[in-house]
Amino acid sequence: KFTEPMLTSRSETLATQGCQLHIRRWGNPDAPTLFLLHGWMDVSAGFQFVVDELKKDWNIIAPDWRGFGPSQWLQRPYFFVEHLGDLDAILNHYAPTGQVRLAGHSMGGILSCLYAGIRPARVASVMTLEGFGIAPTTPEMATERYAKWLDTLKKPPRMHVYADRPSFASRLQRDNRFLSAERAEFLSHHLAREGDGDDRHGVRKHGIVWNGDPWHKASGPYLFRLEESMAVWKQATCPVRWVAGRQSWVVKEYATRPGDWEARQQCFARVDEVWIDQADHMLHYDQPQEVARLIEDYFTT
Repeated sequence: KFTEPMLTSRSETLATQGCQLHIRRWGNPDAPTLFLLHGWMDVSAGFQFVVDELKKDWNIIAPDWRGFGPSQWLQRPYFFVEHLGDLDAILNHYAPTGQVRLAGHSMGGILSCLYAGIRPARVASVMTLEGFGIAPTTPEMATERYAKWLDTLKKPPRMHVYADRPSFASRLQRDNRFLSAERAEFLSHHLAREGDGDDRHGVRKHGIVWNGDPWHKASGPYLFRLEESMAVWKQATCPVRWVAGRQSWVVKEYATRPGDWEARQQCFARVDEVWIDQADHMLHYDQPQEVARLIEDYFTT
């Protein structure tokens, strides 16, 4: 049962390429440094449950990606490579020398694995929590993607509006059967904010909306090419650990593409996998104690 966070975070701001990033920090600045990287439509505060379960002393640095939470919202389309640029700037600022430990969830895990291949000398180890690269695409998908992009420019995306934070918390629990009411209530104060959005009838209203720039809902004009990611992964030299939720919808999707999971793992020089029971995609919400245990076991051996 989750009640109140035991370890209080503190906030800093870091300027990167035309954007002010919010950086959340926990722990002792003189302790070993660990970077925690959140996923799409999540925020750095989502790691609070994991941080509270850590037993050792850490200097934890967790950014909010541009357009999410307290970081600057650009109110225009975002491109995935911009997050890589921000990650590079974050690491150069907080760990200008030596190698770094990266633990990322979903999009944060995808970024971690790519960075390990792009800058192999900079990364000591990676733990990716449910971040194994997105679904493969084919060139034939390009026409539809470009058309969708043009349509989005004419009609920018909007967030769904909820009546209040309890309604938002209930929505989180509907999507995740393992999320407790206490954790959902905590998340409703970080994943949501007051603002304007559309109700289920498409009517604009004021209420509680997701705490992210609506432009993050827009698909990019370019296909995310798995072949490029795999080529980058092959350049990674550090150990990489895949952590998956046993009940994850992401894992179920891989099961529809026989051999895909194994082909991706084979790109890494040193990779292993660990499974967490009673956990869906948001396993740092579902089983934070086990995630914390895995982090400390992996990054201190």
